[in-house]
Amino acid sequence: MRIICTVTNDLSHDQRMDRICTTLQAAGHDVLLLGRWLPGSPPLESRTYRTHRLRCRWHSGKRFYLEYTYRLRNYLRQQTAEVICAVDLDTLLAVSFLRSPDTKIVYDAHEWFSETPEVVHRPLIRRIWRTVGRRLVPRTDARYTVGPALAELLEEDYKITFEVIRNVPEQIEYTNKENSEGVILYQGMLNPGRGLATAIEALPLLPSSCKLWIVGSGPELEPLQRIAVEFGVSNRVWFAGFTPPADLPALTAQAWLGLNLLADSSPSYYYSLANKSLDYIQAGLPSVQMDFPEYRAIHVQYDVFSLLPTLSPTALAAVIRELIDQPDRYVQLQANCHAAARDLCWEVEAPKLLKIYSDLARQVTTSPARLPARSD
Repeated sequence: MRIICTVTNDLSHDQRMDRICTTLQAAGHDVLLLGRWLPGSPPLESRTYRTHRLRCRWHSGKRFYLEYTYRLRNYLRQQTAEVICAVDLDTLLAVSFLRSPDTKIVYDAHEWFSETPEVVHRPLIRRIWRTVGRRLVPRTDARYTVGPALAELLEEDYKITFEVIRNVPEQIEYTNKENSEGVILYQGMLNPGRGLATAIEALPLLPSSCKLWIVGSGPELEPLQRIAVEFGVSNRVWFAGFTPPADLPALTAQAWLGLNLLADSSPSYYYSLANKSLDYIQAGLPSVQMDFPEYRAIHVQYDVFSLLPTLSPTALAAVIRELIDQPDRYVQLQANCHAAARDLCWEVEAPKLLKIYSDLARQVTTSPARLPARSD
């Protein structure tokens, strides 16, 4: 089948979509991943599937969503496809205009879009996105999301079933870390609500041997740099900037502890399952996770995290100090990560993904369907 996947990011950071598209391409499908070009977007490395980035005049706010919907719809109308995968509600609207009997629509919910921090506290905008979701999601032909708790909530909201495809990495060679406090690692986007200011403010409460590596880029970079100066720890914080996904394992291997901190600012964050938490497990790296449902469920089953009950510098420093003061506990977490990594890997999730698309393949015609011609 020819499959087109649509996102609103610039494709450079999106490891989940890279894994999904690579897996589908390897299974014999013809895959195109559509995103958007942003000012400063890095060149994309060579991939096994095709990619294309749309250029927009606007990059945020209502103008962006309207423009991107228009440009995405018009681009898709020039393509042929048997399946279109819309990632989150901000691409599903454009894809829904292209429904035809010969084209199946898949909805991949990376998050509970109407309950994200950017939306949930704006009643009118939230109501619009909730209406979009409740009208369009039930009309899709297949749906999946990143975790069991979120799947249950989405099923309740949209009154239709969701499969679970966890955002887990491929298996890698496990390496033991020396049991001494050192590099504390955050990898991911520098967006509001990620607890990075808390991590910086916790450093003065920790031994001077503890360093914080922040690997990623985003709108919070400059405010975080100012906080590091304000708290006198700028020499202990390394802002590594954007790092290609292929280079992340080398940095992770140097870390002593991983961080995945989130503010309880929205239901989408509270019920999230961030890929970095699973990346840490695969790397055999103990990590601090928020005491939210998905992370607690994994911890109860595998005992791989130190759970943080509340997002504050003192609480975070206390959790980290416990690992420093209890080296046997740290070693146990390492061993548990090693055991859990055999289950929490892409090799386990990929067959579930392929089954969804193989079921769709049996429902479509043998020749790719041209999407409806432009009428404007």
